[in-house]
Amino acid sequence: MQLPISKKIYFLSDFHLGAPNRVLSLEREKKIVRFLEAIKADAAMIFIVGDMFDFWYEYKTVVPRGYTRLLGKLAELTDSGIPIHFFVGNHDMWMSGYFEQELNIPVYHHPKTFEFNGKQFFIGHGDGLGPGDHGYKTLKKIFRNPICHWLFGQLHPSLGMGIANYMSRRSKEKTGTSDEAFLGEDKEWLILFCKETLKTQYFDYFIFGHRHFPLDFPLEGNSRYINLGDWIRTFTYACFDGNNMELLSWEK
Repeated sequence: MQLPISKKIYFLSDFHLGAPNRVLSLEREKKIVRFLEAIKADAAMIFIVGDMFDFWYEYKTVVPRGYTRLLGKLAELTDSGIPIHFFVGNHDMWMSGYFEQELNIPVYHHPKTFEFNGKQFFIGHGDGLGPGDHGYKTLKKIFRNPICHWLFGQLHPSLGMGIANYMSRRSKEKTGTSDEAFLGEDKEWLILFCKETLKTQYFDYFIFGHRHFPLDFPLEGNSRYINLGDWIRTFTYACFDGNNMELLSWEK
């Protein structure tokens, strides 16, 4: 794709709507909607790179309560002709058609490559990539198993959502403030993943979420790893204008 003049591609991730409570989640949701309204005039395309929700499960006939402002804004944008792409994260991996059918938003369950203005992009949420974190990688395989997906759907939504929200809180307690600091080039798994990938294929930009730590890290051959941060603490996003990529903060 060649970007039209004065148009831009926007990338953002990790809203975790629903957490830690309804009041703070709603405040954050309204802020995200204001941002989407602000970029509507020059957005050629928008990528939301996972963990839009702190938990999301698509039951056959039940839609999780809340998020109407954001979902309505996304529908408005796609109806106006602005393509939106969504990558599932580790908190909202159980998507199965709602976004595609109701919002006209393609949903990707694995990283995907794109080319814009001759630049190569590798885009994904980032969970489970790189070395280490074997416990999570095993858990991810279990959660993505179709049988596990079906079994969870047999639970009453009140029970299923309650269990999921409890597990999410426990996960946050375990990780603590580890997302607030750079771990070092040799310990950041996504940097190691990018370096290994570059040995066999070149990308100008690796764009991930998941880490919650905004980062623009130079790699070999003018390649760059961009981590988008989040919309809980940093309110950061990336913007590509056809020539340059910037990591920016909005109304921090």
